Amino acid sequence: MKIFITGASGFVGGAAARTLARDNEVLALSRSEKSDATIKALGATPVRGALNSIDAAMLRGVDAVVHCAAKVETWGPMKEFIEINVKGTERLLAAAKQAGVKRFVHIGTEAALFYGQAMNDLDETAPMAFASPLPYPRSKALAERAVRAANNDSFTTIVLRPRFIWGPGDQTLLPALKAMVKAGRFTWIDKGRALTDTVHVDNVVHAIKLALTQGKGGEAYFITDGGDPISFRDMMTKMAATIGLELPDKNMPGWLARGAAGLLDFIWRLTLRRSPPPIDPHTAALLSRNCTLKIDKARRDLGYEPVITRDAGIAALMQAGR
Repeated sequence: MKIFITGASGFVGGAAARTLARDNEVLALSRSEKSDATIKALGATPVRGALNSIDAAMLRGVDAVVHCAAKVETWGPMKEFIEINVKGTERLLAAAKQAGVKRFVHIGTEAALFYGQAMNDLDETAPMAFASPLPYPRSKALAERAVRAANNDSFTTIVLRPRFIWGPGDQTLLPALKAMVKAGRFTWIDKGRALTDTVHVDNVVHAIKLALTQGKGGEAYFITDGGDPISFRDMMTKMAATIGLELPDKNMPGWLARGAAGLLDFIWRLTLRRSPPPIDPHTAALLSRNCTLKIDKARRDLGYEPVITRDAGIAALMQAGR
């Protein structure tokens, strides 16, 4: 199979490119010479371009697109999230259709349902947050809607919604934790009691491989480590331990964190600041609200089962960190 991947220089896209390149011809969108080198090291072929300039010629002869690229941040101007996550996805969909691509796998997120509320034992019938005040969730909801609406008899679109992706190659969570602890800015919210599902990056890649041939067109699927929620405190403490990092015991009540985040967000936007505030509304809500998801649909339609457990993944990270 000839597969075109976006976001291959990132965490999920890179893991997918490395695995898929073992048995397929993999092309990957690249914006720079640095990305070219990263993509080649994964065993894929770089295609120079960007989501804002993608065209059908780049996808000629491609059987499937795996769209991993996105602006994954918790704060910033809404228009930037819309431009990259929504319009970029719409351009890629149009180019793929024009090029005759048969399948489009989109890496979505449970955040597409999030406007700040608790999400307990949700399945895929839960409503999406098209009007979320939070930029990332709203943009991912709108992008997912475009992907699912593009499905037709000759163009199959599948959305995967992984939750709290972790594992080797993480470029976001562990580095951020380390930086916050070093700067003395790390604080638990509600003592880290909120429950969350998680998904190891190897399980995400497994789901992507399945979605290249399985699943119902126009549908979305939650992907997790198997329906075994864990508290943020337990998960983050375990992850930090894999790099020898001890998280401090400072704590802030959830109501205070959410209130402070709302006030800081207002001030930062009023004063047109570009750097994010110390805490933003998305992060404050995320870390103080449960998010537990059902994966029955992925099991039924994709044949999905996790290929690695949380405990095994943590043990492997611990071993790699020694």
